[in-house]
Amino acid sequence: MKKSWGPPGTRGGWDNRSVELAEIRPGLFRWAAPHPEWSPGASPGSTADWPQEVGSVLYEAPDATVLIDPLLPPDRESFLRELDKRLHRRGRPVTILTTIGFHRRDRDELARRYEASTSRAKKNLPAGVESFPVRRAGETIFWLPEHRVLVPGDRLIGSPGGGLRVCPQSWLRYLPNPLTIAELKQAMGPLLELPVERVLVSHGEPVLADARRALSAALA
Repeated sequence: MKKSWGPPGTRGGWDNRSVELAEIRPGLFRWAAPHPEWSPGASPGSTADWPQEVGSVLYEAPDATVLIDPLLPPDRESFLRELDKRLHRRGRPVTILTTIGFHRRDRDELARRYEASTSRAKKNLPAGVESFPVRRAGETIFWLPEHRVLVPGDRLIGSPGGGLRVCPQSWLRYLPNPLTIAELKQAMGPLLELPVERVLVSHGEPVLADARRALSAALA
């Protein structure tokens, strides 16, 4: 499945081909698709200040196939056919995990299609998946120890030019008791205790090397 850009006037600049399901490591994949609510020209640091493409993750856990924050691309049917084949070959139950409420995306459609679990309660997580709720931030970050991978939602995002950064302050204002950026960094501090090698962000480019250093810099 290949990503391709279309001529001006197509949806968000995209043509109607499938996006690429990129293998990060054996059994771990990421794809990026254009978000339908993206708007160009957002003010830096505003609630709309994020790239058009957002990322989703597929993890082949020992006892389940896990989708994290899945968003279907414009050519939904082509992508779904490929996904159907992959899930059928594995023959494992499907679990769909959501990091933050805004990332429900196509969760419900896929849950119906694959009769998938959508619970992120610790007792219901598949083997090989651990959850780290970020206190007062409305987000759960997932840790995949087999691949030493963190999968955040909105609180940890890609930095322009590479690396990681915490989200803008404006992204926290909707919370009942909004954190400051300093408080958010403190709340995510325990992530530095993990042997992180990669961070598959939803917003921005994933960090596939030296990710612990990038994480440390983002939380400094």
